Amino acid sequence: MRTALSIAGSDSSGGAGIQADIKTMTANGVYAMTAITALTAQNTTGVTGIMEVTPEFLAQQLDSIFTDIRPDAVKIGMVSSSALIQVIAEKLKEYKAENIVVDPVRVATSGSKLISDDAIETLKTCLMPLSSILTPNIPEAEVLAEMKVETEEEMILAAKKISETFHCAVLCKGGHQLNDANDLLYRDGEYKWFYGKRIQNPNTHGTGCTLSSAIASNLAKGYSMDESVKRAKDYISEALEAMLDLGKGSGPMKHCFNITGKYVTCVNDDSKEEEA
Repeated sequence: MRTALSIAGSDSSGGAGIQADIKTMTANGVYAMTAITALTAQNTTGVTGIMEVTPEFLAQQLDSIFTDIRPDAVKIGMVSSSALIQVIAEKLKEYKAENIVVDPVRVATSGSKLISDDAIETLKTCLMPLSSILTPNIPEAEVLAEMKVETEEEMILAAKKISETFHCAVLCKGGHQLNDANDLLYRDGEYKWFYGKRIQNPNTHGTGCTLSSAIASNLAKGYSMDESVKRAKDYISEALEAMLDLGKGSGPMKHCFNITGKYVTCVNDDSKEEEA
């Protein structure tokens, strides 16, 4: 069985972070492993607390994983401090990790800031150059490319600048300033659009985590970069279309929309089994 590692923060509400990554990787047919960078107290309405692990403990987690069940792909999400980013970069180089997907998480869907300003520079100098693909949304692409992105042409230019700076593929995700669900993959001097329909679902907690984890899962299974992005985009679209509605704010998606079988049924008030 192919394997994937998520290096990210824990989301106590289960909609994003480590929890979303495990669900996504499992639903996409790979064995999920984790190295937790921080605990968060959060729900669908916002983040109320963050408690980082120590760099030493993060290093221990990574050593434990790479020396036993080597991951076929690595997804990196929320890393809130420079010291943790440096540890991750050192360990990825030490173990010659492959298929590294970096989701440069800066702000949660709820608007809460998840990374310190000084850590952004460390992310750019130490970790992003090791990545196989970066998955910024429009606001994150603006920071990385140091330019405004308000049109498709500017989206292409920003992705080009980011790709040439960090020497990796870039998936620039639409849906923020640009009112569409179209994503742009730029790599090796060429770009390709992945078109999608806008799904009218206000529950988008963890979409970035889910997309990057799905890409990592498909890279782990041996799919090409283009096919991994396509399959990941299809997966997240169906998870949104399932219209799960939980929580008082921007709720999570239904990662288990395609899971069937005798272990996913529940009992209703009439004591009859119904689909979960």
